Amino acid sequence: MHASVSTAQDLGMPAIYLHILAELLHSLGVDDQGLLLRVGLDPSRLNSAELRVSQAQASEFVTRAIIESGEPGLGILMAREMKLPLHGNLGTAVMSSRKLADSLALLTRFLTLRAPHLRIEKRLANDEAHFRVSCDVDLGPLQGFIMDAVLFGCAFMGSQLTGTPIAGARILRRGPEPHYFPRFRKSIPVPVQFDAMEDALVIPRASLDLSVRFSDDQLAAASRAQCEEALQRLTENAGFACRVRRVIETSHPFPPKLARVAATLFVSERTLKRRLQEEDASFQNLVDDVRLERAGELLTRTRMNLSQVADALGYADAANFTRAFKRWTGSSPSQYRSDAQKAAADLARSRATA
Repeated sequence: MHASVSTAQDLGMPAIYLHILAELLHSLGVDDQGLLLRVGLDPSRLNSAELRVSQAQASEFVTRAIIESGEPGLGILMAREMKLPLHGNLGTAVMSSRKLADSLALLTRFLTLRAPHLRIEKRLANDEAHFRVSCDVDLGPLQGFIMDAVLFGCAFMGSQLTGTPIAGARILRRGPEPHYFPRFRKSIPVPVQFDAMEDALVIPRASLDLSVRFSDDQLAAASRAQCEEALQRLTENAGFACRVRRVIETSHPFPPKLARVAATLFVSERTLKRRLQEEDASFQNLVDDVRLERAGELLTRTRMNLSQVADALGYADAANFTRAFKRWTGSSPSQYRSDAQKAAADLARSRATA
């Protein structure tokens, strides 16, 4: 029995995937920026390895993307774009493994980091290994897209890891062959069988011993440890306040109104306030936390003047922003920027003389 998205934990989707999808839409002649803005997402915030977008907004964006592009096979096109480094620490860990079996074991353990609500289960049958992909919630229109992206992405990933399509590998898909699939059949590096009992990647057991081209034991250990830490952090941060913060972090316009965030999360304003209160949080404090983080980024990583920074953070003018920043940090924005530039210069000098 599958839960619905609204009743399940919303662990969010990595923002970088929506950024890649937006670029893909642009190549298809769709106004990707306008589409993101209509969903309430800030395009400039999505090219991030750290941020995650709420499941509700991701689902709305993908649904509209399929409609406006007129391309039901968007998930397959997405799978082709997903080079391993785009998967963050998990991609690095998978790439630096010794054997294909090690890569698939990592993918099985840490898939939640990249595709929440999906699970991979390994089953050995005769001379084959079945990696069954299942979903523990009903993702609606997002589900077919994600299944296409993940399963066909695994086929492309195998070729990236070993340098050649894996001989004897195949993909199983439940349900009849979609009408759009024949257009993509030749581009997929392994055979695809529909009307199967499961959604799965099937690999000959002997192929699990294939060497990975980019093997690096030290990098593999470090990136796996980072995945473990990220998975623990993600499951710990599964509370309602974290869900609200995710919407605030990627919202356009910024800062979002409480009513807009409540509607995005399918709750009333009163319920949103109550649930935050139950976690000793408040909407305004979450907005201020995000504002402070973004202020630090804009002051240290851009040359925007104070009026521009204030405008980007939703303040009426630089004076209001300066007062708030001093209240948060005890320092003026100008002093903060100066101190950060001095620290960066000192660090560069020390590295140059080391």
